[in-house]
Amino acid sequence: MESAAAASHTAAGARPMIGAISVSGRQRVMEDAISIRPNLCSPEINSWRPVDFFAIYDGHGGRHVNPTVASLCSERMHVILEEELNADMSGSSSSSGERRRLSEGQRTEEAWKRVLRSCFLRMDEMASCTCPECGTVGYQCGCPPDTLSLTGSTAVVTILTDETIIVANCGDLRAVLSHGGSAIPLSYDHKPDRQEERARIEACGGQVVFADGARVEGILAMSRAIGDNYLKPYMTSEPEITFTKREPEDECLILASDGLWDVLSSVMACAVARECLREEEHSFSPWVEGVGEGAMFSSRSASAAALLTRLALGRNSCDNISVIVVDLKRNHTVL
Repeated sequence: MESAAAASHTAAGARPMIGAISVSGRQRVMEDAISIRPNLCSPEINSWRPVDFFAIYDGHGGRHVNPTVASLCSERMHVILEEELNADMSGSSSSSGERRRLSEGQRTEEAWKRVLRSCFLRMDEMASCTCPECGTVGYQCGCPPDTLSLTGSTAVVTILTDETIIVANCGDLRAVLSHGGSAIPLSYDHKPDRQEERARIEACGGQVVFADGARVEGILAMSRAIGDNYLKPYMTSEPEITFTKREPEDECLILASDGLWDVLSSVMACAVARECLREEEHSFSPWVEGVGEGAMFSSRSASAAALLTRLALGRNSCDNISVIVVDLKRNHTVL
């Protein structure tokens, strides 16, 4: 069923078609994690209408421990978000005079920013005190104390409403919108040599060292992440948040880990996804590692995610690969 134009909203009970795949690729271990929660909740901030949640997390430093920060995020981030959304939204940090000067749309954006920043901060605090050796939350597990500080994860979280695409990014994962045949970035990589990121790191007393690329203190190749206590305050978990109004020309949304973006441009990824979404249902059956040759996929968006993964493997991606494709033209009905 084709979706109606954004201005007339999605029909009640209709949620977007979402396809996802996550493979270890040429890595021996999987450090990515995916979370997809259609119809997460219907919060006051969205006029009691449902919102969809999907996210990708890319862990690091946790190759031999369980749970990794990425898996912890996939289990808890959406739960924390729902808690924040269900909290009293009237408690704004803005003064009453400032609130009066803001339009309704601006007040809504400020509320979303507040919620998402609080969500990432709570997730960071939980990750920072969860032992990766035994999974205990807190500091009373008896494991060596230094294990608590050596793991982290980047995160890209997307909230989809009938009218807006909200992206909160922390690290070098990426969200891209295919709009009218063009690739529109909805997030921006947090790399240590990005001008404002380097300035922030140096203002905190840290340094960016160029060793096999720009790295915070010569260690991490991203400048924002959840966890990584040993690099605070140079590393921050505060997300960068973007708001994009949904338009009839929107075709699909792609979220992916750097295992895809290292070898595939945003323009090519969107072009591939658009072609898959035009295919007849069940007419495309790519082979992907971990899926099997000739596998049939439940939707065009699932086929798109699988083909993008296969292309990344064919281009010798050396990292885990995780892809979510959201078809913004078609919906399925949720009873």
